[in-house]
Amino acid sequence: MFAGTLTRNVETAAVQYTGMIHSTRFDIAIQLEARAKMSERSPDFDVTAVNKSGRKVRIGTAWNETGNTSGNPYISMQIDVGLGPFRVNAVQTKEARAAQSGEFEIIPLVSNGLMKSGSISGELTAMDADNAFTGYIANMMFDLEFMLIENSYKSEETHPDYRVEVSSPRGTPIRVGSAWMAKSSRTGNDYLSLLISTPDGDLRVNAVQNEEQRGGQTFSIIPFIDSGEQPQDAGAGLSLVA
Repeated sequence: MFAGTLTRNVETAAVQYTGMIHSTRFDIAIQLEARAKMSERSPDFDVTAVNKSGRKVRIGTAWNETGNTSGNPYISMQIDVGLGPFRVNAVQTKEARAAQSGEFEIIPLVSNGLMKSGSISGELTAMDADNAFTGYIANMMFDLEFMLIENSYKSEETHPDYRVEVSSPRGTPIRVGSAWMAKSSRTGNDYLSLLISTPDGDLRVNAVQNEEQRGGQTFSIIPFIDSGEQPQDAGAGLSLVA
């Protein structure tokens, strides 16, 4: 569960990008410094940060990349702050690309493996403004309160309609998943398909309305059952926004 921002500096700066990365455990300032490439797939940058003793340390590497379908440039990073390596991408909104801005948002990559839904409880409620939802998902091991915010990075049909966000200890929004609007081919009813990174692993669930809820603002979160109706490429998760 990670979030953050990255800003491109002037071309003459020794540090090409500066930013922040957040999780529910930390808020860390990072820098991307150009490094000599040994081959085409060698990293383009070293990711550095300052530790508690004030020493600058290398915490990862980063690559300049281009989206396979969108053709949009983004930055792929592998980082380890002592909790094990994790992967994130730094991407831009359509507005930032149009303005040729140097502002990027750091988002997590969902892993290939999914945990089984098991016994899951949860609820999702549509808010009156901003095309957003608020909700929670819980089992005996975790309890997450989150919001669904409209995905401003959506530029292709398969991209998520919403991003799933929780808060860091300092209140910074952290993207922990994606959600797609969908329609059942069997019943014709609308529902939402969610992919969420939980402390126990990546989790697929659906938010549906029963007969009493239909037409209202409340959805019940239920374990995902593969009926063949999931939105196209939903399992690819956050990698779709690059």
